[in-house]
Amino acid sequence: MRLIKIFSCLLLISSSIQAQQIRLLESGRKTSIRGLSVVSNTVFWASGSNGTVARSTDGGKTIQWMTVPGYERRDFRDIEALDAQTALIMAVAEPAVILKTTDGGQHWRKVFEDSTKGMFLDAMDTWFPASGKPRLLVIGDPIDGNMFVASSDDGGDHWEKTAHHIPLETGEAFFAASGSNIKWYAAPGKNNPVPYVVSGGTASHIIQADLAVKTKLSLLQGRESTGANGIDIHPVMDQAVIVGGDFAKDSIGTGNCVLVSGFRSGKLVFKEPQTAPHGYRSGVAYLSKLMLIACGTSGVDISRDGGRNWHLVSKEGFHVVKQARQGKAVFLAGGNGRIGKLEEE
Repeated sequence: MRLIKIFSCLLLISSSIQAQQIRLLESGRKTSIRGLSVVSNTVFWASGSNGTVARSTDGGKTIQWMTVPGYERRDFRDIEALDAQTALIMAVAEPAVILKTTDGGQHWRKVFEDSTKGMFLDAMDTWFPASGKPRLLVIGDPIDGNMFVASSDDGGDHWEKTAHHIPLETGEAFFAASGSNIKWYAAPGKNNPVPYVVSGGTASHIIQADLAVKTKLSLLQGRESTGANGIDIHPVMDQAVIVGGDFAKDSIGTGNCVLVSGFRSGKLVFKEPQTAPHGYRSGVAYLSKLMLIACGTSGVDISRDGGRNWHLVSKEGFHVVKQARQGKAVFLAGGNGRIGKLEEE
């Protein structure tokens, strides 16, 4: 009888996993999308190469595509949407630029520019306080051996470079792969967020950016194509999942995921998953306390046990995955103008 019950439970879990699928909403455009920000179940923004920005206000039934005038050759590697009308996009280098719109993308204004030699922005993240304007943080590859950090306390209208230095090892930097390698975190009930960043390359660390505290990760590292690409921290569970691997060998299913806890105590604890994602992964997101999704160029995985075991649900490649900030809808984006949505079969 007990064996029958166990078998029935396993069958139920297997069927539930198989019920998840990625429905393709858009594909075939000449842009590689790496920036994605999902405001609600109906509103999302995306950004990519060739000066491209996409916006939907009906959950992806219709998608408005636009090319930002004067930036047709730029690569917008990340986007942060504050609402249906307001968003910021990040052009990585030559020079590094951040633009902001408050009218749904009809007009854009420059709010940040840096032409320093070697400047290359990698990702942005937004913190929404209980009151006041959103806070934003942007990170970039090292300048004079230190990671680049700039912040805004007024919704992205004005930016200030950090005054303290966070040294990186030779060959260590950040991947502008999904806009997911930076994450604000605050303990429940607190409104003093801490920014965490994950690096890659010849060395891979998780970095508490406000205190310049670095902890080495157990992910693949040592090559320019290796290391951490994405992090998500659960706001209640005091735990995180970091993904990465080797994007040059994206089918390798080892050294691509690590589970982290101990953020409240400041003493991080790391664990390896029992069953890792099936290849390099650039983006990861918590969908609930136990359910997560991770994506990369070789496919999409889902975990239903807090990241301990991962199951491949699609071999379709995506760069980035995000869940709605106000809702449960999950969208993905990738190369060739690809935008998808996680759904039940």
